Amino acid sequence: MIVLIAALVGAVLGATTAKRRKGNAADMAQYAAGFGIFFALLGVVATIVIDKAVL
Repeated sequence: MIVLIAALVGAVLGATTAKRRKGNAADMAQYAAGFGIFFALLGVVATIVIDKAVL
């Protein structure tokens, strides 16, 4: 669940970053994909750390 939420937050953050930099639709899609993947990877790491800390 953490991974999905992190990916969605990253995608929204990436799209808004591209829009703030006056990018077109392709730029927003690329930033959304890049940020989404990065945040999803951070979510995977967070999930593993939480899992190891609890067990």
